[in-house]
Amino acid sequence: MPATTLIGSRIRERRLTLGIKQSVLAQTVEISPAYLNLIEHNKRRIGGKLLVSLGRALDIDPTQLAEGAEATVLAALRDAAARAEDIAVEIDRVEEFAGQFSGWAELVVMQRRQIAVLEHTVETLNDRLAHDPHLAASLHDLLSSVTAINSTASILVDTQDIAGEWRDRFHRNLAEDSTRLAEGAQALVRYLDEVSDTELGTSTPQDEVELWLEARGYHLSELERALPSGPETVLRGATQIKSTAAKDLAARYLVRYRADAAKMPLGAFSSAAAEAGFDPLRLTEMFSSDPAAVMRRIASLPQDDGQLRLGLVSCDGSGTLIFRKPPDGFSMPRVGAACPLWPLYQALSRPMVPIRALVELAGREAQRFLTYAVAQPQAGAGFDAPPVFEATMLILPAERVDVPDLPVQRIGSTCRICPRAKCDVRREPSVLAAPA
Repeated sequence: MPATTLIGSRIRERRLTLGIKQSVLAQTVEISPAYLNLIEHNKRRIGGKLLVSLGRALDIDPTQLAEGAEATVLAALRDAAARAEDIAVEIDRVEEFAGQFSGWAELVVMQRRQIAVLEHTVETLNDRLAHDPHLAASLHDLLSSVTAINSTASILVDTQDIAGEWRDRFHRNLAEDSTRLAEGAQALVRYLDEVSDTELGTSTPQDEVELWLEARGYHLSELERALPSGPETVLRGATQIKSTAAKDLAARYLVRYRADAAKMPLGAFSSAAAEAGFDPLRLTEMFSSDPAAVMRRIASLPQDDGQLRLGLVSCDGSGTLIFRKPPDGFSMPRVGAACPLWPLYQALSRPMVPIRALVELAGREAQRFLTYAVAQPQAGAGFDAPPVFEATMLILPAERVDVPDLPVQRIGSTCRICPRAKCDVRREPSVLAAPA
């Protein structure tokens, strides 16, 4: 039978295909023709015994009537409505709309998907423009060349009696600056062409380390075993990490990883984490560890293909992100400037106090996550040293865990690309904001 959107529409199509009158089908399943008409126009819900009876009467498996694109379309329409904060959308009539105007519903869903792609593109380009040092240096060089050419040209135009020697010098400067401008523009185009097929280029030592960890799935099996030279051996094999600064960052990460693995062995910890629903505080008591170490250990557990990825993010006392493992659907800026509403930053204002929050990330899918955050002092500080804290936040997709009854906190990724129309803590206008 043809693929349609809602159950009622599929029932009607099947009945018409078989040439059964509405009154006859209603009598067969022991309901009134008026009620069946409401069902076929998606104005009444259907399930259970009645769905089974209709399936038997229409000679079709009831699951074929119940399954299809209905849930996907309705979810996409509700998501689109949730994003329209300033428009009073009749959300309680979404099923009626999708049933009576299936073509318009598909159009809204298609446009929603296109907007999601464009938002992702803007997010990627904004990140690159803001934090790519090569691009920034290239643009600075281009602007310098343009400024020099403009200054020289202005002198030649505004000054009538210039000595021949100086005029030749200005002409030579124009030629040299024009050549540098052309070469710089060509080099910039080549660079953009080279990175056009990748969403994220390596531009900082932190990027090098995180891209390497991403390729390893953030799980280092070599360090799960007690080898005398584990971290050094792993680092020698990390050919993607080239810069000295990145090697230093990676070495510190590996030492901490090995210490966490020794305190919380993989087999016992993996089983306990699943049993505890990935609750860091319960695991902290079970393994006599600290919350931040437990969160890091949870994020380093191996995952099977198709599983929703758990996330982890850390920041220092300035709020700069120093580690990022984004879970599916949770966008993180590459360099600082994250949303100040993150529980990660709330933890900084309440050191040593664990925070649990259910958050909804404004964006393409407006997904929900259960987060745990804590700020702890960095090791090594003496009595007279100023307190320096590091905050850690574990991010669990709501689909992956049992979500407690908590109020939902709406957060963003970073102000520059946050689509929320009203926010009291916004630092700068969003490039995704709707025109006034």
